[in-house]
Amino acid sequence: MKNLHILCLAGLCTCGSAYAVDTAADTDLRSKDPLGLETVVITATRTPKVLKNIPVVTRVITAEDIQNVDATNIKDMLQQELPGLEFTYSMGQQVLNMGGYDGNNILFLVDGERMAGESMDNVDFSRLNLAGIERIEIVKGAASTLYGSSAMGGVINIITRTSSDTWDVHVNSRYEGATKEWRHGASADFNAGKFNSQTTFQMTDAEALDLGEGSPLPTYGGKSYNARERLIWQASGNLKLTGRIGYFFRERESGTVSHERYRDVSDGLKANWRINPKQDLEVAYSFDQYDKSDFNLLVHKDIRDYSNRQHIGRALYNLHLPTQQLQFTAGADYMNDYLMTYQFSDEHKSRSQNSYDIFMQWDYTPSGHWEMIGGVRYDYFSAAAKGMPTWKLAGMYKVGKHQIRASYASGFRAPSLKEMYMDFFMGGIFMIYGNPELKCEKNHNISLSWTDYGSLSTNLKYCLMATGFYNIFRNYITTATIQRDGKSGQMYTNIANQRITGAEASAQLHHHNGLGAKISYALTRNIVDKGQPDLTAARPHSLTWRIDYDRQLTRNYGLYAALSGRFLSAVNVTEYTSTQLDAMTKTHYEGYAIWKFSLSQRLAKGIILNCAVDNIFDYKPGTYYANSPATLGRTLTAGLSVNLNKI
Repeated sequence: MKNLHILCLAGLCTCGSAYAVDTAADTDLRSKDPLGLETVVITATRTPKVLKNIPVVTRVITAEDIQNVDATNIKDMLQQELPGLEFTYSMGQQVLNMGGYDGNNILFLVDGERMAGESMDNVDFSRLNLAGIERIEIVKGAASTLYGSSAMGGVINIITRTSSDTWDVHVNSRYEGATKEWRHGASADFNAGKFNSQTTFQMTDAEALDLGEGSPLPTYGGKSYNARERLIWQASGNLKLTGRIGYFFRERESGTVSHERYRDVSDGLKANWRINPKQDLEVAYSFDQYDKSDFNLLVHKDIRDYSNRQHIGRALYNLHLPTQQLQFTAGADYMNDYLMTYQFSDEHKSRSQNSYDIFMQWDYTPSGHWEMIGGVRYDYFSAAAKGMPTWKLAGMYKVGKHQIRASYASGFRAPSLKEMYMDFFMGGIFMIYGNPELKCEKNHNISLSWTDYGSLSTNLKYCLMATGFYNIFRNYITTATIQRDGKSGQMYTNIANQRITGAEASAQLHHHNGLGAKISYALTRNIVDKGQPDLTAARPHSLTWRIDYDRQLTRNYGLYAALSGRFLSAVNVTEYTSTQLDAMTKTHYEGYAIWKFSLSQRLAKGIILNCAVDNIFDYKPGTYYANSPATLGRTLTAGLSVNLNKI
């Protein structure tokens, strides 16, 4: 069973680091823009735009942040940077709760492309390799007008790096003590004339985390391999072609007789044509197939029982009219979605559907003080034979160093093929049925934010943000007990409406000598109708913080040291606690805080030595369960990264 995770996501402060520290030029950039306000981002508008000029609040995590934080994976990175975000467990799989939304309402993209496959309604986060990443852009709140279904709670877009050097090769290795995990990776960029190539590879090997015999929270060891290749050809001054291919494999040691295996193959081709200085066109095709199988260790037989395959075609047109201060964007997408799974009936082992959409957006700057964005979209899904319109309107008023942003946006999530057609005997205990009559989940999001940035002195820069939001959620999809038409068990259904209100605040300081500090706070409150259970697992209060020092002390030695942490308050969750279908109870999860110390040393020009102490104060939950952190206490990690072309 899954809990209800329902919450509007307000944006964090647009302040964010966006600089490198390896060269003198990069150091100059850092001194000029230490808060990253001049960073060019694309996710919030689908067109390049300077961060401080976007009416939609956007958060950026840079490659330097990833390197300095020394995150093991995307899950660690996001939990350390974003308040209100927590990875919990369900049936042995990690699932995302981001400010009350579960993973199927947060759209993960890699270079703007969707990912196939799901695990407990989440994408397979192991696929998200941090090697070769330039930045991660996070847009919170309803983003369906630009990205369609599953973007009700926000979009997380992982953008890969493009190097301008003739060649650029990185190798790295990292060891984490708790699970004895080794992670090895490499990335190589080459430029030759009109061609640019990027190749990345990462492998991991970890043991299971032993939480004790009495723990109902299973953890598993395993190994994974992840390889990607991207080739860019600048065919002419106005035409660029990009091709990519990727392969992913993960084996989870889930038992002594059989292991679970996960595979993914993806590829794509994209053409960017600059028609003239005012117009450009992007046309793209992408393919992604994600499979699951059970490998029998006794007979060495691998049986595939799940396959999700997506073919996606896309066109995006931009018209820029500088004299009218207007940018017009229009686009259309087509997706064929195929699913074969053991959770369907024997009669229908596979299902598929086609979806189509068209959208338009206007970005208008009437004066230096105002920036406005409006957009509309329409999506159609063949399996349900239903369409869904969405729209948004956002505006920003700037005066001095102050920015006021206000927005309204609608979002939706179409029922998945699994939710419509599932017919599965769950654990040999009860049936779970799909429901072809499901309605789309919908939400309406209103937010208001204020940002102030500037200098407290010649050497001290700051950025402050405060955001309030109100969200109306309709037709949330979950399972409910049924006893009708000869069927007994659980069926996917649309449940009662809920409302969420909350606020976020962030403060960041940076001194020219390398000292910095940042703290972010998120408050959420779920409002349910009388008599309805509150099933959301969102923590009411959460904090993230970091105090750091970053300095190039000599030509051949620099260091980055940080003391960071996160706090999540206690929460009561209504959940199923027995095999009786109508047996639900409130479970209390204690609040907790986890601190981390990180030290990164830059040796010579291309060697970086990382070490960290996670969970400094040795926190251990009283009981391990879905919403408790899977930690045995204090953990040590060490890593080495080498940039070969700079040695």
